[in-house]
Amino acid sequence: MDLLEQIYNAGVVGAGGAGFPTHKKLNCKVQYFIINAAECEPLLQTDKYIMRNFSHEIIKAAEAVSAEVGADKTVIALKRKYIDEIEALNKAIKDLNSKVKLHYLKSIYPAGDEHVLVNDVTKKVIPPGGIPLNVGAVVNNVGTVLNIYEAMNGLPVTEKYVSVLGEVNSPKIVKVPIGTSVLECIKAAGGASIKDFVIIMGGPMMGRLISGDDIEKRTITKTDGGIIVLPENHYLVTQRQVPIEHLINRAKSACIQCSACTEMCPRHLLGHPLRPHKIMRAISTTDDYGESFKEALICSECGICEMYACPMGLSPRRINVFLKGELRKKGIKYSSESKEYNTRDYMDYKQIDVSRLVGRLNVSRYTMKNINEAEEYIPAEVSIPLKQHIGMTANAVVNAGDTVTKGQLIASVKYEDMGANIHASIDGIVISVGENIVIKS
Repeated sequence: MDLLEQIYNAGVVGAGGAGFPTHKKLNCKVQYFIINAAECEPLLQTDKYIMRNFSHEIIKAAEAVSAEVGADKTVIALKRKYIDEIEALNKAIKDLNSKVKLHYLKSIYPAGDEHVLVNDVTKKVIPPGGIPLNVGAVVNNVGTVLNIYEAMNGLPVTEKYVSVLGEVNSPKIVKVPIGTSVLECIKAAGGASIKDFVIIMGGPMMGRLISGDDIEKRTITKTDGGIIVLPENHYLVTQRQVPIEHLINRAKSACIQCSACTEMCPRHLLGHPLRPHKIMRAISTTDDYGESFKEALICSECGICEMYACPMGLSPRRINVFLKGELRKKGIKYSSESKEYNTRDYMDYKQIDVSRLVGRLNVSRYTMKNINEAEEYIPAEVSIPLKQHIGMTANAVVNAGDTVTKGQLIASVKYEDMGANIHASIDGIVISVGENIVIKS
């Protein structure tokens, strides 16, 4: 069985992003295989934990993937300040006599953005709307690479390491089965330290806000890496709750066209034709969201424009997200010009130090120290979504009442389809099959 088949059988998807099926992503030939170990979002510690504790596994899998894609250069990109992680990886490289190289990044946000990362490593600019393959590269998150190692040994994706922090009594990294309730993850971290709270799934900049009854329904998927518990009145919460109509009205009345959002936009700095300040001006003059707004489609939604750059507290990012939806309804897509793109001359002077960003977001007190041991937590019940990846929903191959064992296939896709297999994450009995498969031990 070749590597791509092993990855397909194990249901490996991108562990740090949208969940692109990995057997599809690695079906290519490239010059660069880049492992994204930057842990782009502030506060999260999951990828750092993986590097410290599974360095040999990461290097072995990196070598295997590099051979599969024919890469001349295999690089792990991580921040220079990750001293312990660098030491662990260098030891593994030496022990295994590996050709893998480490590439050191500044402690800036968003160092782990795929376009920013590829440019830092290769000095090439991915065209707007493009992917790393356009410049001869393929990128996997370090958590994905660990799952590839497990797949090489016949083990499917059934567990996830998750940073649980914020307003919890004992911030920690938990190791939980896929489908574990988010509330149980919080319980494993000593429970919430406040009564009324909301959560952000992911990091403080790009994570998704979950509140109310939705918290009780939310379970851990293959792409989750962080749970941040916050007070209901925290800026990161209230900013996300403003209705889009109000955001547009604010743009009409308060945008001063200073262009700070554009000058600090990471995609603009890469040379992409994205100008948030012009989008803000245009949206204040028309509600005909057509071709003239299509540059919004290349926004990475990093949040710098609204959480750091704008002196008026406006929300170009959320307006871009709104415009993306409107443009897609009309079938409008972004297509790049056939040309080379170059970074802006002032790019180095507009980069954002992570420590300053953490202070601006008022989350400094939630910073965790390095955690040496993950807390393993196995719930009595899991609810496993059949769609936790890009592409088609997996088809259930079990029924209510069936007895299953951990690692057993419970939902599948064909190899040629865009999707990923799903496996039981605990031993137990299937309680129900719908959008989720519920298993009770």
